[in-house]
Amino acid sequence: MFFVPKRWLKFSPWINFEDYFKDYCPRDEIFNPGEPEERVKVLNFNRDNYGIVQEYIKIKERTQDDCKNDPLFKQIPVLSAKRKLGEIQKLPTGKTNEADIKYENYICQLLASLFYPDLDFAAEQSRTESGRLIRDLIFYNNRSIDFLQEIHQDYGNRQLVFELKNVKLIEREHISQLNRYLDSGLGKFGVLVTRNPLSKAMFSNTIDLWSGQRRCIITLTDEDISLMVKIFESKQRSPIDVLKKKYVEFRRACPS
Repeated sequence: MFFVPKRWLKFSPWINFEDYFKDYCPRDEIFNPGEPEERVKVLNFNRDNYGIVQEYIKIKERTQDDCKNDPLFKQIPVLSAKRKLGEIQKLPTGKTNEADIKYENYICQLLASLFYPDLDFAAEQSRTESGRLIRDLIFYNNRSIDFLQEIHQDYGNRQLVFELKNVKLIEREHISQLNRYLDSGLGKFGVLVTRNPLSKAMFSNTIDLWSGQRRCIITLTDEDISLMVKIFESKQRSPIDVLKKKYVEFRRACPS
């Protein structure tokens, strides 16, 4: 038996089982739905899948210089981001079995972490003061990088609104709906998050909005979200660079 000062018990190692059990272990692969989450099963799983434990250690070692916690936000770990991406990719388009609600929940959780800290204070289902409009997801623009400074300067966005559509194809009404949100004083830049790229006709519609009203609506698809998660895992760039890339591609398609 070992005796240690009680004050030592207030601290835990940066790499530890409690942290692994709480945020990193792949629970969906270990426990059946409704089954008690017994730690012995986790230990047995780790013996047969030691590569997952090694990946956890690599992640913690890579982020050891970032040990300070933000008291206002907790970013999800890489393994959770990858699991949420997997759930999104398995969802059918449409509203069957509340697929649209699940899609919105997963996307909101993902983007809040992927864009942090450049876009912050994410709010889901944000209503306007009148209550007539409900924005799916809205961020405060910290203007911490050149891209976000440009969005603020050119389009007046102190906040950015994201409209989430779990549909096979975006239609004109979806674009018009987001355009109405841009009328509510948020600025003239908005993002459609959906499953597939815009059709040629719908992309032309967004170009027309820019040409006529200098409004910018860009699209993030499943492929873009997947790329963000890969960047989030690699730590080589910021996931918001994918949003910047889509904006650059959009502007290059606009008439000068």
